[in-house]
Amino acid sequence: MSKSPLYRNLDKYIRGVRSEFEEKLGALVEIPSVSMDPERRQDIDKCGALASEYLKSIGVPAEPVPTPGYPVVMGSLITDRKHRTVTIYNHLDVQPADATEWHKAPFVFHKVGDRYEGRGTTDDKGPALTAMLAVRYAIENGIPLNFKFIWELEEEIGSPNFESFVKRHRGQLQTDSVLVSDTIWIARGRPAVPYGLRGLQAFLFSLETHAKDVHSGLVGGVARNPIGELCELINACYDARTGRVKIEGFYDDVKPATKSELEGFLNSGFSTKDYQKAHELTSIRSHLKSEADVLKAFMAEPTFEVHGIVGGYTGPGIKTIVPHRAEAKISARLAANQDPDRIARLIRSFVKRFNRDVKVETIQKLEPFLGDFTGPYAEAARAAMKFAFGKDPAFTREGGSIGAVVTMQTYLKAPISFLGLSLPEHGYHAKNENFDWGQTAGGIKMFVKYFEEIASL
Repeated sequence: MSKSPLYRNLDKYIRGVRSEFEEKLGALVEIPSVSMDPERRQDIDKCGALASEYLKSIGVPAEPVPTPGYPVVMGSLITDRKHRTVTIYNHLDVQPADATEWHKAPFVFHKVGDRYEGRGTTDDKGPALTAMLAVRYAIENGIPLNFKFIWELEEEIGSPNFESFVKRHRGQLQTDSVLVSDTIWIARGRPAVPYGLRGLQAFLFSLETHAKDVHSGLVGGVARNPIGELCELINACYDARTGRVKIEGFYDDVKPATKSELEGFLNSGFSTKDYQKAHELTSIRSHLKSEADVLKAFMAEPTFEVHGIVGGYTGPGIKTIVPHRAEAKISARLAANQDPDRIARLIRSFVKRFNRDVKVETIQKLEPFLGDFTGPYAEAARAAMKFAFGKDPAFTREGGSIGAVVTMQTYLKAPISFLGLSLPEHGYHAKNENFDWGQTAGGIKMFVKYFEEIASL
């Protein structure tokens, strides 16, 4: 540890805030801020109010700002107009959690040694609090920066009102840079700094072929089966064994990873075996022969995925009917340079030609993001990761999507850096989600170093 005044007491500070971190994380986790569930509106508001109080407690004036949907918590501490301003983005809404799948209640905070369990611990309440506690240390120790916070409560549903929020408050949100701590390393002990995110275009395919479910003994062989026809359509859209999309023009605009980018991906400590273990994949697609193949598949290439098919009878036993209606939920993850609107047009046109009776509804749209892995902010991220975790980070692209990032890039026009702390085994969007003190402690140290680095640019 450096002997400079800034770092002399940092380890002591980190040890001293552990109980506070755990208390605050526990309180947030036990608010089921599930943005996908309209019945959780009061919980979302409660979460926003508590988060505002947390920011005020470190000296940052903050409040939940209304939007047409859920609020956004906005905080700002301007100590000197001559200082650079860094804006820290996190989200505090969470995915739903089916308690029957978890080994403990998902919205009850559990501490087991250095491990914290509960929905939202890693995505994204734990990293948000880690950054906040680092900001407090930076303020108390005179790092010459201004700080702003954006804590969103709609990220898990695609940030539908975030653009209107940013446009309305653009003057208050002006900043020199943005820091996002909502990303995942490839492997524990091997830091990763993403500079790209995939986009997303989601669809609902629906088909109704008659007025009611009917007896298969009376109409079987005559009546159309909407489940079967949707399956036929999906098979025409993509090869389920390889994931390759068959729709003409789908790949036209993809910007593939360069050789140097791929080398960076491979430098991340990635292991296919560990990847499968972390995500509990008993097998993967057989055409992915190498680790490079796997990395490209989830970091830099588009996808077509079927998330669910609903229709007919799903109760015990068999009810011999021909269903009258079926639905399929579909999404395409989009690689760098792909346009969600163009992909939506391609898929609508293909479906109309293949089966004119299928209705296509676009549900959610997120554009891909591709930033820079060179330059002063990238070097600041590299220095911060190495200082805190002892290793140079790998620069990677991430397979997920954060809609707010593209919005901030468009309207705030400031460099965006990703300094995430989550690990594959932490269970993003999965059962038994967790976070740990090792990533928190290292994260506080990392953020403090990053703040010092960008303050001196």
